[in-house]
Amino acid sequence: MQLNTTAEIIDDLRQGKMVIIMDDEDRENEGDIIMAAEKVTPEAINFMARFGRGLICLTLSEQRCRELRLPLMVTDNQAAYATNFTVSIEAAEGVTTGISAADRALTVQVAVDPQSQPEDLVQPGHIFPLKAQPGGVLTRAGHTEAGCDLAQLAGCSPASVIVEILNDDGSMARRSDLEVFAKEHNLKIGTIADLISYRLENEMTIEKLSECHFPTEYGDFKLISFQDTVNSQVHLALTYGDIEADEETIVRVHMADPLGDILSSVREPSHWAVPDVMKNIQQAGKGVL
Repeated sequence: MQLNTTAEIIDDLRQGKMVIIMDDEDRENEGDIIMAAEKVTPEAINFMARFGRGLICLTLSEQRCRELRLPLMVTDNQAAYATNFTVSIEAAEGVTTGISAADRALTVQVAVDPQSQPEDLVQPGHIFPLKAQPGGVLTRAGHTEAGCDLAQLAGCSPASVIVEILNDDGSMARRSDLEVFAKEHNLKIGTIADLISYRLENEMTIEKLSECHFPTEYGDFKLISFQDTVNSQVHLALTYGDIEADEETIVRVHMADPLGDILSSVREPSHWAVPDVMKNIQQAGKGVL
């Protein structure tokens, strides 16, 4: 069975449909039903409970968990894949026992409503929030992050309702089972791996912060700073001369080593010292460090 592309998955989520997302066979090796949280309905919750059979969870961004004041379930996470469960939640008003499909749908709707405050939810409850890692699947290739990423890519708030798919006998559904399930229920099916590729191909994951003139004994360089939008790390680049896209340019990727860069005598003989690189770039007429 040919899997669906991430673009096809996003289109269905945008329309309020459910999809199936699989992770790698060497990870959890499972498939989850995923639906954009802001489009959830009692009927969708009932479908997940009846046919998915796993634990119905709500993926939330780190920021949203902070806004709702949702603490993690444990401070010392020893789970195999360190899934970030927060305390369980329930809508403070409008529910009965909290477990019905309508009650759980309402709890989800309250949690993702931008107007909701922490007081609009109570703990514990029958919905289990999962806090996604900043950077999404580019940081952690899990269903929690996939749920947030896909919902956001579909133009919704970065939150999804997810549930693991179990077979009739209670065992985990694997790829062959999931393909049958997808066909039986007319659901599109994709992978986290394809979502990662989609994001890398379609997103700019680095942004320029600043640029300044940087005179040195090897000539006038430009010092440019960039920030990785995935992990917020800052990277520096020294450029010399006129850099043209259609011309060969010397490029040196240098691992920061403050002590070694200052005291070049402690650097391994096989490593280039920064001054040597800058001198080489000057002699070439242009380059990037």
